[in-house]
Amino acid sequence: MRLPRGPAAILGRMERTFHPQRRVAVIGASSGIGRASAELLRDRGDAVLAVGRDAAKLAALAPRAPSGAGTLVVAQADAGDRAAIAAAVRPQGPLDALVIAASGGKGGGPFASLDLDELRAGFAEKFWVQLTALQAALDVLAPDASIVLMTGASARAAMPGTSGLAAINGALETMVPVLARELAPRRVNAISPGIIDTPWWDRIAPPVREEMIAGYTATIPMGRVGQAREVADAVAFLIDNQYVTGSVLELDGGFHTV
Repeated sequence: MRLPRGPAAILGRMERTFHPQRRVAVIGASSGIGRASAELLRDRGDAVLAVGRDAAKLAALAPRAPSGAGTLVVAQADAGDRAAIAAAVRPQGPLDALVIAASGGKGGGPFASLDLDELRAGFAEKFWVQLTALQAALDVLAPDASIVLMTGASARAAMPGTSGLAAINGALETMVPVLARELAPRRVNAISPGIIDTPWWDRIAPPVREEMIAGYTATIPMGRVGQAREVADAVAFLIDNQYVTGSVLELDGGFHTV
């Protein structure tokens, strides 16, 4: 038998061989980062509940499992509906991990002309949705469960035109260390993605989108946008590492250094 070479290869083999199956719920799994996270966790052997609003997109998750993968069941529910989320996660408990990747797209624009009603809708789509989903799932989380929220680099990037988005993501990030203390020994962390190639960008007209992304990538140290799978890798890390809590993990290709 040929053994893998190098420490990284050996550790990777050990992780695949001895990784215990966990029960994980991913809320906001219809597309983008949530979908990538649900697929990665299932592929590595976890028992995954994928929750989202789009039934057709959720159904497309099921047939893609490789040999040796874990299980995946889907549930259609609006992350902002507390009763619906509670009903979806209750049969899957106790959960070892909860990933809330629900996101919104409202609240951007120069402050002088910022539509405050749009900003309120942005808070409703992301901030209030994530808190609602977390409260709804608390009763079925294992005592040592991992909770992963999803924020955004706009919280700290000081980019003109993103004051509203900074407020939404910053509000979530400010709560993370407090929740880590309140909910201990459960671990609470967040991931702050930068510019990630997901359907989130489809809402912007292609010429404008391409110009924006080109401008961002010209200044990012890594020189490219990120991939949803890379964020999913970080989700898996925060689920696995038993000594990380109260932290916001920046995953932005170095965008925060600009």
